[in-house]
Amino acid sequence: MSGRRVVVTGIGAITPIGNNLKDYWQSLVDGVSGADQITHFDASNFKTKFACEVKNFDVTEFIHKKEARKLDKFSQYALTVAAQAINDSKLETTKINPERAGVVWGSGIGGMETFFTESVTYGTGNGTPRFNPFFIPKLISDIPAGHISIKYNFRGPNFTTVSACASSTNAIIDAFNYIKWNKADLFVAGGSEACIFPPGIGGFNAMMALSTRNENPKTASRPFDKNRDGFVMGEGGGAIILEDYDHAIRRGATIYAEIVGSGLTADAHHITAPHPEGLGAKSVMKQAIEEAGIKENKVDYINVHGTSTPLGDIAETKAIKNLFGEHSYKLNISSTKSMTGHLLGAAGVIEAIASIMAVKKDIVPPTINHETKDPEIDEKLNLTLNKAQKRTVNYALSNTFGFGGHNASVLFKKHG
Repeated sequence: MSGRRVVVTGIGAITPIGNNLKDYWQSLVDGVSGADQITHFDASNFKTKFACEVKNFDVTEFIHKKEARKLDKFSQYALTVAAQAINDSKLETTKINPERAGVVWGSGIGGMETFFTESVTYGTGNGTPRFNPFFIPKLISDIPAGHISIKYNFRGPNFTTVSACASSTNAIIDAFNYIKWNKADLFVAGGSEACIFPPGIGGFNAMMALSTRNENPKTASRPFDKNRDGFVMGEGGGAIILEDYDHAIRRGATIYAEIVGSGLTADAHHITAPHPEGLGAKSVMKQAIEEAGIKENKVDYINVHGTSTPLGDIAETKAIKNLFGEHSYKLNISSTKSMTGHLLGAAGVIEAIASIMAVKKDIVPPTINHETKDPEIDEKLNLTLNKAQKRTVNYALSNTFGFGGHNASVLFKKHG
């Protein structure tokens, strides 16, 4: 790999199974399901009545109540995980060059709840329609990046990536490239999403994309299982500090892992369905591996997109077999969406964090809720079913794919 080396020096996470890195990682290793009945609104008349909600999150513990009212929930998550990541990195923000520090944030939908709430309530009074003056600043997808940069005086590149469920992986890749090519020294990169409310659940129900396993929500997200029936909506956010290696070493930072490869491709096939043979998925993983300058047989673990949809899981396993050949059977593969649900635009970053921690800890988190083999998925693949596995993880791939045929993959390497 040419260009400057890029390392991960801080992590923050708010997820349905933990509101910080320590709790999130432990829940992954323990195989904890974050799914339960929806509490954010009355879902009794919806086809799907459950989701993976963030639990016990009190925004006023992190953001003043007055300021929090000006933020959609996806921005509240963003500011909180960014603060966690910066604190974790022990970065003294006043001692770095602010022109060389940036923020790239991903969100597939942005402040959809704000848009919905304002749209249905603006005309309830008499006379001139009235809107909250923070209506637009609360809903636009780029606003978390702006808030983070203002809070920490990061005056380098600042923007948002939108590629549906691949959005936060795109954010990581853009930050990686800016540092690699000496456009910046440090980035906060990640994503957030908060769509567990009527239009979010209803819209995906209309597409027949969500599981309707209402009788047992905790086992509803079941990637690779023959009886999977759709994904489970999740919410939350994640942030990582990406930093030039020399910059990190000079300030004595702790390094979690090195990012060594990335890939971006399009299926060019269908707006929602993956290519049935996983051609885009195969090529995006190949790009990441080639950029790292390694052979396929060096990869130890793949955190797959694995949404628990009938078509997607099959296509991704085909892509893995087509690219890795016989090495496919020596890999560990797992879908942590079986525990977190699908965080849409924030999925990529929290799954990248799972991959980073697998490299750091030499533990592969499981794919839970698997009961019945699918004859269309090769049973010889090690899908890390139902229980975490210890193994040396020198290289881990993290895949995320989005509606529109967007594919993104990042490759992490053990440091030291």
